[in-house]
Amino acid sequence: MSRPEPGKVYLIGAGPGDPGLLTLKGRDYLSRSQVVVYDHLVNKAILRHAPRNAELIYAGKKAGHATLEQSEINALLISRAKEGKIVSRLKGGDPFIFGRGGEEAQALQQQGIPFAVAPGVSSVIAVSAYAGIPLTHRTLSSSISIITGSAEKSHDDIFIDWENMARRTGTLVFLMGARRLPVIVEKLLEFGKNPKTPVAIVRKGSTGKQKTWTGTLDTIVEIAMRDQIAPPALTIIGEVVRMKPEMDWYETLPLFGKTIVVTRPEHQAAGLIDLLQEKGADAINFPVIQTVAPEDWTPLDAALGRLSTYQGLIFTSVNGVDFFMQRLKETRRDLRDLKGVRIYAIGPKTEQAIRDLGLRVDVRPEQFVAESLIQSMSQETLKGKRFLLPRASVAREILPEQIRDAGGEIDVVPAYQTIAPDAFFKTELNQSLENGEIDAVTFTSSSTVTNFMELVEPANRARLSQVALACIGPITADTLKQYGFEASVVPKDYTVEALAEGIESFFNSAKPPDAS
Repeated sequence: MSRPEPGKVYLIGAGPGDPGLLTLKGRDYLSRSQVVVYDHLVNKAILRHAPRNAELIYAGKKAGHATLEQSEINALLISRAKEGKIVSRLKGGDPFIFGRGGEEAQALQQQGIPFAVAPGVSSVIAVSAYAGIPLTHRTLSSSISIITGSAEKSHDDIFIDWENMARRTGTLVFLMGARRLPVIVEKLLEFGKNPKTPVAIVRKGSTGKQKTWTGTLDTIVEIAMRDQIAPPALTIIGEVVRMKPEMDWYETLPLFGKTIVVTRPEHQAAGLIDLLQEKGADAINFPVIQTVAPEDWTPLDAALGRLSTYQGLIFTSVNGVDFFMQRLKETRRDLRDLKGVRIYAIGPKTEQAIRDLGLRVDVRPEQFVAESLIQSMSQETLKGKRFLLPRASVAREILPEQIRDAGGEIDVVPAYQTIAPDAFFKTELNQSLENGEIDAVTFTSSSTVTNFMELVEPANRARLSQVALACIGPITADTLKQYGFEASVVPKDYTVEALAEGIESFFNSAKPPDAS
């Protein structure tokens, strides 16, 4: 049997922590992968850009201990590629800035393995920017020196021309130097660096756990020892550090430092995540439900075959719109089949999804619940009229019941169903709860509450009393109450925008009077 043609390896820079800093090319490469080998500093949210069936291999290094040695990583990339697979090597920051990407590229080239590189946003650039420190400034610094602060295993010292480094007037940036900070400071002072030179240490930069310490060369070691500053940390030395108070934009955002779980399905979560991240939160998508096609299309297909018999079409969610239209096209029909049918929508997002198709919404209630739609519909005669409601397989029955009570007919057909997520999400979620890393959880439907509670292990249930629980509306809040929890946030408008604003208001009101 002949060997398969070799696959390909992508060396991808994942950026320093904020998943939004992954490049478009990196995301594109990742989406093609069959195998992903990732490091400790890679934000796991980035792994969701890989195909669901991709093999995920952790090859991280934490606290000086490597899961795989570099030679083993090289061999792994080569062996998987020789199996004909597309492999992504996902590395924190940029692969070629102290990331050993060059060594991996050499190993691949020597074995005749095709590879490509997607450069990443280096922590040098991103972390300093998120800390509010410009590495160059016209009046303060016109050069940057990027230096490793980590020594190889076989060496006690860092091989740097300290005398030349100490004489430089620009900005010095040390990567991976938290543990060797005393040595770095000692050498710079020994060769004449001004003891009053400003220094900043930024830990876990560009994430919601970012923290910055500032001092000078003669004080920073004492500060680091007092606060036990541990990796990952970036050290910036130079006059530009003085600019931080004027340019501190990230750490002053209203939700900075808060980790908020978004339980919406992945394809719907982006809007809420963006809103929370703009406010400084570390927003993590743990989709507790997946939206998929119904087990059987037959009821919906039958309804589509008799569209002309309906006087009204009711949509209660964007999912209902999307799956209905998908099936309409798959059964070789189009929007012309909706001629003469009045369209009803609950919620502005649902209405917008319908309008985006070029259709008019005839009725949208002021409040975004079924009861409000019934009130709006009661202004017209329902008796003798026939309605179609494509929705989730499991949903509240109040709307169909009240239409029937008013003398109308309604066909309720499943257009989609929600199912539990992969085990990967459950493990991550429970580990985060156990570690006390979550400040708030958002729920945008009753099904997200139900599925979330099913995913939470019994030992972690009690920890939810220390977490802010935010519900998009009263129906969702009532479902949460059934599990013994009161919602901390329920906005007046049932939208993700209002939900994000409500979360901000909640945490602002929870701050002590002297909090900044």
